[in-house]
Amino acid sequence: MPFGLTNAPASFQNLVNDIFQDLLDVYVAFYLDDIMVFSKSEEEPVTHVSTVLSRLRANNLFAKASKCLFHVSRVEYLGYVVSSEGLKMDQAKGQKILNWPPPRKLKALQSFLGFANFYCCFIKNYSKKISSLTSFLKKDSCFPLNEEALKTNASNYALGAVLSQVCDSGKYTVAFDSRKPIPAQINYEIHEKELLSIIWALKRWRVFLLYLSSPFEVLTDHSSFQYFMSSKVLTCCQGHWAEFLSEFHFSITYRHGHLAPLAYALSCQDNIYPQRGEDFISKNSMNFQQLIKEDEVQPSRYFAVKLNCFSNFTE
Repeated sequence: MPFGLTNAPASFQNLVNDIFQDLLDVYVAFYLDDIMVFSKSEEEPVTHVSTVLSRLRANNLFAKASKCLFHVSRVEYLGYVVSSEGLKMDQAKGQKILNWPPPRKLKALQSFLGFANFYCCFIKNYSKKISSLTSFLKKDSCFPLNEEALKTNASNYALGAVLSQVCDSGKYTVAFDSRKPIPAQINYEIHEKELLSIIWALKRWRVFLLYLSSPFEVLTDHSSFQYFMSSKVLTCCQGHWAEFLSEFHFSITYRHGHLAPLAYALSCQDNIYPQRGEDFISKNSMNFQQLIKEDEVQPSRYFAVKLNCFSNFTE
């Protein structure tokens, strides 16, 4: 049967199986037209190769000399490197996996996983390591891959937050929220005020952030928060906060407030006193119109999440 027809590969494989049936896995391995002859000593290859070539000639099959390797101790075969030391990953193909660009479409992700799955036997805990990627293959999952972030800023008279998303085409705001702190919270230390704004924002948008398959990033202008989760000495209130934070999958990054202009501006204006549940845009449409315009409010899109929050307390 000529190559190119649907059943040609299967027919050719059956032919080779019949020719080398008694030698298969004795000193011959093959896949279609890729044949490997292996030996245990330096004397055996001559006999083994002669037998293989004779059987090919007897069945009108021929090997092209320019594509053959003889008497080698290491050979690349079907994507693997075979040697006396065993089976290894082809380093060239492994490097392709390392240099693979981040997939932005479902088909691109499927292509990457298909390529990487070929070498899963060389990767410890492979299924666990790719679980965050395979979750995107589910029917109702959101794609493309995205970034999630939580930006925070603290000052002296209000709590407020902006939920937004980050994707390939830019940053999109999903929702705003704000409230006054209760009197007891006004006396909090600055690091507790900063933490309170994060706790409140996480509770407010728990449904968006709790079950993310990849971690979101907490961006804060209070550097001590980076070490809060690893602190061994906590007050009773801080202990409850730490327990609540442990439910979420996030990383913490320090960033100066001026590098998060929207959250910083929302927290540092001294003429803003939002009540719980009030719309922040309507109360400050003049002061922050440009900032909000730049954020392009699009509540209908939320497959990626970015959370900007601040705390601002009055004395």
